[in-house]
Amino acid sequence: MAKINLRDYYPFYNEDIFIDVSDEIADVLLKAERQERSYRRRMYRYKAEYSLDKDDGIEHDVLFASLSPCEIYERKVTYEQLHAAIASLPDKQAKRIYAHYFLGMSKAAIARAEGVGKATICESIRRGLKGVEKFLKNIF
Repeated sequence: MAKINLRDYYPFYNEDIFIDVSDEIADVLLKAERQERSYRRRMYRYKAEYSLDKDDGIEHDVLFASLSPCEIYERKVTYEQLHAAIASLPDKQAKRIYAHYFLGMSKAAIARAEGVGKATICESIRRGLKGVEKFLKNIF
């Protein structure tokens, strides 16, 4: 039989209360205490004091970076310029670029949908991108 102090395990006890427990229970309590100390050391050593489940905003800040008003304005202007550049292209090139880059369609899928060869689509998209580049260079 081992003697334990209940104050060590229950924080609401204000005074020492010693009881006799079997050796198996004392071993389990000692093992649990060692595991808890080991866990706290690892947390301190690897600086893992923060939990993403804590709801203190860390997870939100990591996943969703907030943009400044200047960045929001720059994005809006960039989208407008890109839209204007694509609109300045011939209709087929604009549709092919939109389908490939905005809708995520493969060049082979676009070729099948239009009933033309994949090389034709590749060349059209390449020329369209050159046209977009030329348009954007003239703006700046």
